Amino acid sequence: MEITKVTLRPVAMNKVCAIASIVIDDEFVIHDLRVVNGDKGLFVAMPSRKLPSGEFRDICHPINTDARHIIQEAVLQQFEAEGGLAAFSAAAEALEQV
Repeated sequence: MEITKVTLRPVAMNKVCAIASIVIDDEFVIHDLRVVNGDKGLFVAMPSRKLPSGEFRDICHPINTDARHIIQEAVLQQFEAEGGLAAFSAAAEALEQV
């Protein structure tokens, strides 16, 4: 599996710094991954939806640790290449001002 494209957009939602979309093998896209600034650093959370019970369920997710690592590394590398936490925090604040 190869992540062939990563796009990010800044957001200001609690600990979420950015929303990502990835393309896998130039054939499959996944939208709405979240770059989260957690207690142990940055990580990538899978897209999810809220169930009527109030709990959240992933819409899609990697089946194994290797796939999760490939996705997380690709997204976080692009996040850093675009300026990292400081750049996305500033962009999110600018969006809130509009």
